[in-house]
Amino acid sequence: MKKLLSRIALALSLSAATTAALAQSGEITGQDANRQFVIDLGIGAIAKPRYEAADSYLIYPLPIISVGRFYLPGLGQVVDGRRRSGVFFYPAFNYLGERKASDSADLTGTRTVDWALELGLGGGLRGEHWRAFAELRQGFNGHHGQVGQLGLDGIVYPTEKWEVSFGPRADFASEDYMDTYFGVTSSEAANSGGRLTAYNAGAGFKSVGVAARASYDWNEDVRLHIQGGYDRLIGDAADSPIARGGSKDQFSLGLGVSYRFAFDIFK
Repeated sequence: MKKLLSRIALALSLSAATTAALAQSGEITGQDANRQFVIDLGIGAIAKPRYEAADSYLIYPLPIISVGRFYLPGLGQVVDGRRRSGVFFYPAFNYLGERKASDSADLTGTRTVDWALELGLGGGLRGEHWRAFAELRQGFNGHHGQVGQLGLDGIVYPTEKWEVSFGPRADFASEDYMDTYFGVTSSEAANSGGRLTAYNAGAGFKSVGVAARASYDWNEDVRLHIQGGYDRLIGDAADSPIARGGSKDQFSLGLGVSYRFAFDIFK
């Protein structure tokens, strides 16, 4: 058990690299259905914009966490993957790397924004062929605002081993977040050499888009994943001089593999 927990702790530490939190994992075997915890942990790679509103792309680590069963003392199984429908909860997190003026000519004159970690909680309602969810995250270090997402997915099972989900997304953020990543101070505008104008970004929805994910059960413990998404900046985010110099269209494409851990802690 000690070795297992250390491996889980390592995977969770890697999960701070980028957003990756799944509400439920794939089909659970009868043996695993009797365990308190069934968690899929994995890693992959994702191509996405260098920073929000960038028109250049980098490849980042893609952590994967899927919760099949989760037990809380006093509450019991708050997540039970044996059911195809019902309420679910999951950890929500995201990591934003440092942004500096040297990253792009579009950022000339701007101050360096330190890395930020976002932690929070998500939850929703799922049926056999759909799920609706919402999540909220609190920022630390680089920004101290709040960020959230609303989503609705259709879910299909082309074969016994495949699960495919797809649907719309809407992201929103507080004024602290928006002003950190989309605002331009008067001094930054002056230092940009005319590239940027002073701008204050307010709270609200910052993007709408679509996301899709396909997972394949290689065997009872190993799953392969491919995911992609498109987001269009809107509102104050789209009106920002940083977005006008970069791109309002944001794409992503990732691949990964996960392994299933099933265990008990509370007896």
